[in-house]
Amino acid sequence: MQLYHRGWDTHGTSSQGDIINRLPALCRETDQAGAALVRDLKQRGLLDSTLVVWGGEFGRTPMNEARNNSKFLGRDHHPHAFTMWLAGGGFKGGLTYGATDELGYNVAENPVDVHDLHATILHQMGIDHTKLTYRFQGRDFRLTDVAGNVVKPLLA
Repeated sequence: MQLYHRGWDTHGTSSQGDIINRLPALCRETDQAGAALVRDLKQRGLLDSTLVVWGGEFGRTPMNEARNNSKFLGRDHHPHAFTMWLAGGGFKGGLTYGATDELGYNVAENPVDVHDLHATILHQMGIDHTKLTYRFQGRDFRLTDVAGNVVKPLLA
């Protein structure tokens, strides 16, 4: 199952895109529901067999982007560092893994790229991502592209 909560692009040229006004409201809309989902799964004995993944498709820059001379603060798309949280599904609880530099711009410790994350999730689902490689038009493809390693320190 996949759930979406749209509107997290808190950068732009109007107050709807202003990170100062918009981000706290978005967090209030989702924090309680996310915590309730994890608590409910645990209470029902389903958390060990269910993986909850919370994140987006990229990180955010740690500084104001000042797009088009906007007076509204915001942070641009950032491929170099991102944060996600996972609960259940055989992942260690309460673990923080990886760190950025003092600016929050580059990964400084324990990098996990998207291919690694996907390989680790597939592993927990009982799928060896390296076994799904197929050749098409002279190039190898698989669910994790042709990269990715299972990040064992994340696993319970």
